[in-house]
Amino acid sequence: MKDWRQKLWQKVKKKIDKESMALLEAGVGTGKNIAYYPNGIEIYGIDFSPKMISKAEKKLKKQNKEAKLLEMDIQNLDFEDNYFDLIVTSCVFCSVPDPIKGLEELKRVLKEDGRIIMLEHMRSQNKFMGKMMDLFNWVSLYTWGANINRRTIENIKKAGLEPVEVNDLMSDIVKEIELKK
Repeated sequence: MKDWRQKLWQKVKKKIDKESMALLEAGVGTGKNIAYYPNGIEIYGIDFSPKMISKAEKKLKKQNKEAKLLEMDIQNLDFEDNYFDLIVTSCVFCSVPDPIKGLEELKRVLKEDGRIIMLEHMRSQNKFMGKMMDLFNWVSLYTWGANINRRTIENIKKAGLEPVEVNDLMSDIVKEIELKK
């Protein structure tokens, strides 16, 4: 997972072309990505869990990085329309109650020329593997709070976002996805 995170943030850093950019990490969690935050731009991290925000704030201080960490629901973002140049998610949409609403909110706060870069796991298109993921989803949901059978690519399209690039990182289950409006 660490290698995937590094690759994700390398891609993010390549997209940064001016200091006035605003970046949102949606689903900051415990702050595993904070070490990769670029310097010199405006960064926000959100999570719906106050405990996660508290853990992420400790990592932020320890890593000597700057960002505004806020308790917020991805399905109801408290940001202006067209605010962010870049939005990053990593393993977030498995736990969002209404993933299409969450994606629509990201689209709303993304600038017209902005990009969303995602590292997400999803249901396999392989018939056997997909059925196995459906069968064991309840175990994952109960144990980790994560749906392993989300149809994220379909949800992206339903939310009105357009995939620019999709790279399979582990079979067709873990993907790095770049989106635009």
